[in-house]
Amino acid sequence: MMNWLDSLARIEDLEDAEFDAGLVAEFERRADIAVSRPIRFSTPTFKEYESTELEGCGKNSFPAFSITAGECGLNCDHCQKKILEPMIPATNPAMLEAKVRHLVDTQELSGFLLSGGSNKKNEIPYGRYMPVVEQLKKDFPHLKIAVHTALLDERRAKGMESAGVDTVMMDVIGAQETIEQVYNLKRSVDDFEETLAALCSTSMEVTPHIVIGLHYGKLLGEANALDMVSRYNVNALVLVVIMPFYAKPGTFVTPATADVGRIFLEARERIPDQQVLLGCARPPGMHKRITDAYAIMAGLDGIAFPADGAVSVAHTIGRPFEQAHSCCSIKIGNTLQTQGTSRWVA
Repeated sequence: MMNWLDSLARIEDLEDAEFDAGLVAEFERRADIAVSRPIRFSTPTFKEYESTELEGCGKNSFPAFSITAGECGLNCDHCQKKILEPMIPATNPAMLEAKVRHLVDTQELSGFLLSGGSNKKNEIPYGRYMPVVEQLKKDFPHLKIAVHTALLDERRAKGMESAGVDTVMMDVIGAQETIEQVYNLKRSVDDFEETLAALCSTSMEVTPHIVIGLHYGKLLGEANALDMVSRYNVNALVLVVIMPFYAKPGTFVTPATADVGRIFLEARERIPDQQVLLGCARPPGMHKRITDAYAIMAGLDGIAFPADGAVSVAHTIGRPFEQAHSCCSIKIGNTLQTQGTSRWVA
């Protein structure tokens, strides 16, 4: 019987991949952690998606709206507002309501993400949108609504809960240097933990995000961020990997895939009972294929927009999988295929 490293070499989409042999061996030693839990491959409609192994989904079944269009007061070094560009502008509550109702009428809308650019305090003014959210939930109970909250207090968290928001997500930053230098922000690490505590005081599903390599591609505050998340009963933790493509030129390096894989392993150990997911953002190409393979072998519970080869890796180590057409932070969408748990090794 082949070991995992040799088996990976037999996967066509990974034939040119360079895996860290020691890390793969460590994953294999902990195989029971991974193969005992199914993995969900999420393919929402934030962007076009094609794979040799999974099919795409209907346009606008789960879109993202930005209440600030393409504007952001922080203009952080890692993003420079580019993450907002593909989102649908909804710069006033009436615009959001009209666009959502139109999508309900014309397409199979299952839910949406509400996001936007921050002000200089890393806050997003959602208050005037909450009455619209509440009415939409009353009229269309099937809609699942997610909000990227930025920093907030318990009062605003309770307001989202009262409006019927299903899932809230925020970035957890564990290094003060990163907050000040990358985010251009005069807030503390404690402010991020206080926001997490405020969200966890509600009945909403809380899915904090940690950006691996956020400090210019170097690992700095990730371990502390994992500490913070581990102290709360979150619904899921979403890990993403910094993408220098969006960043100010020459400021970021791409984290090594092995370093990313070790964070996956640490996250799985530190947060054994909650979902740990690999979110949308991560470097493309072979880096993504290797990263996704590490996520599957580490026992993460879901991957958004999985790379070519991901399904084959799941097969190889004996992990069952399903596909869902929704944001990885929300457990909705039509499951197109679910594989059995029988194990085979190439």
